[in-house]
Amino acid sequence: MNLFKDLGLSPGLLTAIEKLGFDKPTQIQAESIPAIMSGKDVIGESATGSGKTLAFGCGIIEHVEPGKGLQALILTPTRELAEQVKNALIKFSHQKRLSILSIYGGVSIGPQIRDLARADVVVATPGRLLDHLERRTIDTSKVKLLVLDEADRMFDMGFIDDVEKIISVCPTKRQTMFFSATISSRVKDLANQHMVDPVSVYATKMVDPSKLNQIYYNISKNQKLSLLVNLLKKERAGLVMVFCNTRRITDFVVKTLKVNKISAIAIHGGLTQNKRTNTIDMFNNAKVGVLVCTDVAARGLHIDNVSHVYNYDIPRDSKDYVHRIGRTARAGENGEVINLLCDYDYDNFSKVLNDYREFHVKKVENPQLERIVIARHDERRGNRNNSGRRPFPSGGRGSPRRGNSYGRR
Repeated sequence: MNLFKDLGLSPGLLTAIEKLGFDKPTQIQAESIPAIMSGKDVIGESATGSGKTLAFGCGIIEHVEPGKGLQALILTPTRELAEQVKNALIKFSHQKRLSILSIYGGVSIGPQIRDLARADVVVATPGRLLDHLERRTIDTSKVKLLVLDEADRMFDMGFIDDVEKIISVCPTKRQTMFFSATISSRVKDLANQHMVDPVSVYATKMVDPSKLNQIYYNISKNQKLSLLVNLLKKERAGLVMVFCNTRRITDFVVKTLKVNKISAIAIHGGLTQNKRTNTIDMFNNAKVGVLVCTDVAARGLHIDNVSHVYNYDIPRDSKDYVHRIGRTARAGENGEVINLLCDYDYDNFSKVLNDYREFHVKKVENPQLERIVIARHDERRGNRNNSGRRPFPSGGRGSPRRGNSYGRR
């Protein structure tokens, strides 16, 4: 099967898919849609951006009837993914006129309560959905399709107890689908508890290793930011994502990039929902060239044309490293991953290379660094100029750790 028309979809859905410019299904779609359409439980592993939403969306659009109550429930780990999934389903189902609602925290609950009364499909984060269950403002008694999107991330973010409570209030006679970039043993255990003879689908990764170049720099801690600014000022390619491990570092990096005249914007869990949504839109539309983010942006969100991924911090969980670098080298395009290592990154980076021995990461000599301006930061002390900023010391080579080589041996 290499065309959507071969997958048993209705003419209306085929027309919607065609209008959106899709003709051939991705691997996860081609292998999972037949099972989904036949009503089977499905557990699917596939990378972000590989088409999982359309895969489970086909079953929802074909089997949900307008105006007969809430029949399909999709759980997502983040607000941004909930909104993204809702918008995608609306596009796919425009000829059927389903009422599709996203509910998540960070916004007023009143409009959600009003709109839930007529919703056919709900896309929700676990916390806000539990709020509605406790208020008795949502009725799950007619749910016949339950989807857990980015299932492994639910565990990583500590949502699994909430997810279990939500599953328990859905009818036992239903179709259940779990989709994730990584099907871990925890996800498999959850599937064994809540699925009936699930069909397992494993799609190959979207990232093309032959087009992905991974490098690293050894740099002293106090020169890491200077190195990032210098590298970004010379960058002339597509969109750039810079990953940090904490909100505080993310905000600090963005402020410093801006005072050095680099077009940058931040996204992390501490921002309001409107701010987070606007940030993603601005970056997707190339209104800013650099997105500095925590791992909230690494998973689930569909962002095209990312040419470079910078790891300002190396993540503590090696799986997060894989998800970060999966933002680039997609759909036949080349991609660059640049890791900035100082003393506190060595342990995390060593774990990444031990867990993923197929990675080839080449050491690159540090460039001569030009002087930059560093933004005010509450936890930094020292002399500042009248603007509240102080020059960051220029430097040449960093101070690589002796005896360590992180290239593939």
